[in-house]
Amino acid sequence: MTWQIMTGILLILILINLMLWLFAMPGYVSRRISRFQNELVNRHYDEVDTMYRKMRGWRHDYHNHIQTLMAYLSMAQYDEASGYLEQLTEDLAKVDTVLRTGNVKVDAILNSKLALIQERNINVDATAIVPKEISVPDIDLSVLIGNLMDNAMEACAKLPEEERFIRVYIDVIKKQLYISVTNSMNGKAKRRGNHFLSDKQGNHGFGLLRIDDIVARHGGYLNRKAEDGVFATEVMLPLVREVP
Repeated sequence: MTWQIMTGILLILILINLMLWLFAMPGYVSRRISRFQNELVNRHYDEVDTMYRKMRGWRHDYHNHIQTLMAYLSMAQYDEASGYLEQLTEDLAKVDTVLRTGNVKVDAILNSKLALIQERNINVDATAIVPKEISVPDIDLSVLIGNLMDNAMEACAKLPEEERFIRVYIDVIKKQLYISVTNSMNGKAKRRGNHFLSDKQGNHGFGLLRIDDIVARHGGYLNRKAEDGVFATEVMLPLVREVP
């Protein structure tokens, strides 16, 4: 086989690969994005369903509580009624996980995730203060926070219940929105160079890329740290969009 024929075959193979890349790659990316979006929708349904089930449970119990209190009062057992009310107050404090940050959109995503976290028996400590208006679009902020919380929950799920914890802290620091999510994990995080790797392939790994992309697009700062048994992510996003 002459070198001209070999060169021709090589050029044909390169052309075929180029055509496959140009025509197949957009479809592949589109399918990946579609699967990722479908997963987000399914998670949203699960989160809303969790909150609705909590509300239905309290509505069902409400009638029983009223009847018990009426029975105590009808028998003039005021000390018992007072004690019962104190127990209800303590119970309500445990169930009421509503976090009010000052930003309605952030409240929605955070509280839906907190409901899932508690349902999965994960110890959580969350503090958040967010301005009412910020420059980061709602959809980007929701995807960012949602993925951070999902990753933390997935890591905790691999541990015994007594070892599970998630700490969330969001505040304004030097005109930057500071977001910190720390969680327990099993063993050490996998990494390749300076990049941490997901234990799961597919949509979970795609979520990590989405976090990186959102922070980069908004000129933010991202730092991931891992020690034995603990993983922490810090994000800082400018609150004011710079005008060129």
